[in-house]
Amino acid sequence: MNLTHLVHVGRQPIFDAGGTVVAYELLFRGDADAVEAGRQDTYATSQVMINAFTEFGLREVAGDKLCFINLTTEFLTGELTLPFGPEQVVLEVLETVTVDDDVIAGITALAGQGYRIALDDYVHGSGHEKLLPLASYVKLDLLDGDLTDLDQLVALLRGFPGLQIVAERLEGPPQIALADHYKCELRQGYALSRPQVLTAASISPSRLRRLQLLGALNAPDAGLSTIVSIIATDPALSLRVLRASNSAAAGHSGRVSSVRQAVVMIGLAHIRQWATLMVIDDIAEATEEQMVTALTRARLSENVARTVGASGDAAFMAGLVGGVAELLGTSSASLAAQLPLSAEVSGALVNGSGALGEVLRVVDAYDAGDAAGADLAGAYMEAIRWSARATAKP
Repeated sequence: MNLTHLVHVGRQPIFDAGGTVVAYELLFRGDADAVEAGRQDTYATSQVMINAFTEFGLREVAGDKLCFINLTTEFLTGELTLPFGPEQVVLEVLETVTVDDDVIAGITALAGQGYRIALDDYVHGSGHEKLLPLASYVKLDLLDGDLTDLDQLVALLRGFPGLQIVAERLEGPPQIALADHYKCELRQGYALSRPQVLTAASISPSRLRRLQLLGALNAPDAGLSTIVSIIATDPALSLRVLRASNSAAAGHSGRVSSVRQAVVMIGLAHIRQWATLMVIDDIAEATEEQMVTALTRARLSENVARTVGASGDAAFMAGLVGGVAELLGTSSASLAAQLPLSAEVSGALVNGSGALGEVLRVVDAYDAGDAAGADLAGAYMEAIRWSARATAKP
């Protein structure tokens, strides 16, 4: 049975006038060979956010560069809340968005929170001119856009201090010449670089756990222990929370040794927003049965740690990452390098160091049928029972 599926995100560089990559536009891609996005709806936006921030991790996608993300009306008006801070993102207002009072109020609020706003495929007179005082970037289509009044349009845009022009659809020398002539600060197009599709193996959180998490987060008496329990019993949810905590846009730089720490680091508000997106993202996911193996390893590691005086929470985290790595077909060391793990947990996964490293070796030996681990039979059976209860439907 295939335990994973592939996720994709498109990434097209945005250059400055000197040819240096200063940002990336993140694009929806349904498969690795897709040339165009195919859709620009809320589903596509949610997919881009989830994949970029919690499947790859923003640092893997963009390093320390800005990310331009297309937003639909639901996100712009606040009907759906953005699950990340303003540090590394630019919010693109699609040309298909109707600029009404709700959209203006929503974008005003977002700009007030520190988010940078870009107006995509700008056409003066479409209603988007009402957003110019709020915008940091305006993207002009120099291939298929209306170029008849470009002198007047650029002069108008230059009247807004701090507004940068992004020349897009640069597909040959004529468009590049226009970008140079109008001194466009930023440039994007096939003549400079085509979009690249990034692909990774993924285990999706189960639908049940997503809904349980969302329900618990929206309960008036939501407690941290309940939230942590739901996340910790779904390896895919745990991995996404870890990657979200490692995203520069989440505004954190600490290292974690437990699911609880990661949840506290991100904050329940951001967790709630990610859970909402994952429900929107409701596509094929791993079954509960496919999670049991990873959870059993995590629980067994926790049980072993208790017998040798090591941290149970840290051992659970190390066992969980190792189990998820196996399901994803990658090494524990490779996956650990992508996550904001504490030195203790990371060291155990990468080079087997410390007390946690010894715990993982004992668990590995038992999994391999090593006779020396025969005394773990009781702890192993308890781990299986615990994992079955943790993934069972209520």
